[in-house]
Amino acid sequence: MRVIINGWFIAQLDTGSGQYTVQLLKHLPRVAPQYEYALVVPHRNSFEIVDITAETDLQSLAATILRPPGNFRKLLFEQSILPRAARAYAADVLHVPYWAPPLRSPAPIVVTIHDIIPLVLKAYRGGPLVNAYTGLVSAAARGATLILTDSDASRADIIARLGVKADRVRTIYLAADPKFSDHVNPIDYAALRKNHDLPEDYVLYLGGFDARKNIETALQVYTWAQDALGESFPLVIAGRLPDRHDAVFHDPRVIAKQLDVESAVRFIGAVAEEDKVALYQQARAFLYPSIYEGFGLPALEALACGVPVVGSNASSIPEIVGDAGMLVDPRDARAMAGALIAVCTEDSLHDELSERALKQAAKFSWEKCVRETVEAYASVISNE
Repeated sequence: MRVIINGWFIAQLDTGSGQYTVQLLKHLPRVAPQYEYALVVPHRNSFEIVDITAETDLQSLAATILRPPGNFRKLLFEQSILPRAARAYAADVLHVPYWAPPLRSPAPIVVTIHDIIPLVLKAYRGGPLVNAYTGLVSAAARGATLILTDSDASRADIIARLGVKADRVRTIYLAADPKFSDHVNPIDYAALRKNHDLPEDYVLYLGGFDARKNIETALQVYTWAQDALGESFPLVIAGRLPDRHDAVFHDPRVIAKQLDVESAVRFIGAVAEEDKVALYQQARAFLYPSIYEGFGLPALEALACGVPVVGSNASSIPEIVGDAGMLVDPRDARAMAGALIAVCTEDSLHDELSERALKQAAKFSWEKCVRETVEAYASVISNE
C-alpha cells in the first residue's frame, strides 16, 4: 500500500493541522512499516514528493518548506497539484489531514475533518470568499471515500451538516504529546518560575481567546469564587492576548476589568513549548469552559499531567475528560465556580480526580491513533 499525504501545514506547528500531520508522519513508518508513505509539499509553482521513513528528520524537512503566499495558491495546491502528485506517486490512498480534499483524485481520498466550526457557529462563517471556500470543501468532503474525525461529537455534526452517510465517517481520537506527564522535572519548574511571575498555587486557563473558547465564563467563575480562591488559587491566563475585543476575539483584560476580578487574575502571556508541561503540572486545576471543540487537546494535556479539569460539558469535552473532572453547562458560571472551589479546597476530591486524570489520559496515544488510521486506509482499498 502506497499512501500519499498533503503536507501543506507541515511547517506550521502552531496549528492543530500541522501538529496532527507531524504526528502521523512520525508514527506511520513505525506502526506499519510494511507500507510506503510520502508527503506532498509545495515547491515553486509545482510540488515535491518526499518519501517518509522512520529515519526522516521531520524538523529539518519542515524548515525547508517555503509555501507560496496567498489563498489562491493554497486552493491550487489542494485542488490541482495534490491530485497530480497522487497520480505521479501511483498512490493507493490520498490522505488530506485537514478539511480540504480535492474534488477529484486518481486515488481514494481519506480526509480528516477535525471540526466543522464554520457550519456550526455563525460567528466563524466570515465573508463571501470564506463561505465559498467552505462550500467547496464541504462538497469535496461529500465525495471522499472516507472521513476521519477526532470525536463522536464532531462525527455527529459532520453526518448532520454535510449529509454524509454514517458508515463513511469514522472517529479516531487524537492524543497528547508524550512529554505531557506527571513526572516533575525540577529544572523545568525552575525555568518556568524564572520566565513567568507565577503565584505559588493557581488555577490555569490555556486555550485561546476566540468566541467559542468562552473566556467570559472563566472570568465570571471568579465573581463567585473570588472570596474563596482569589488569594490562594488565582486564575492564571496563559497565551498571547488578542489585540482586539469584538464579536470574534474576546480580550480577557477588558472582561476582567468589567467584572471587577482583576485582583484574582494573572496574565502571563505566551508560553514557550518547553514551559508548558511544568505550567500544567503546577496548576491545582485546569479551567476549560469552551462551548465547542472538535477534540479539546489542552484538556487532555492537563489530564496527562495529573491535573483535574473543571469546565464545560459541551461538544467533545465529556468524551475527552470522562470522569477525571467536573463538567457543567458552559454558560453556568455559578455551577462551575462551585465545582472549582470543591476541587481546589477538598484535598480528597482533588487527589481522586488527579488519579482519574492519569488513567483517562492513558486511554489516548498517537500509536493507537495511527494504528486505527492505517486500518482506515486498508478499509478504503478493500472496498474499492
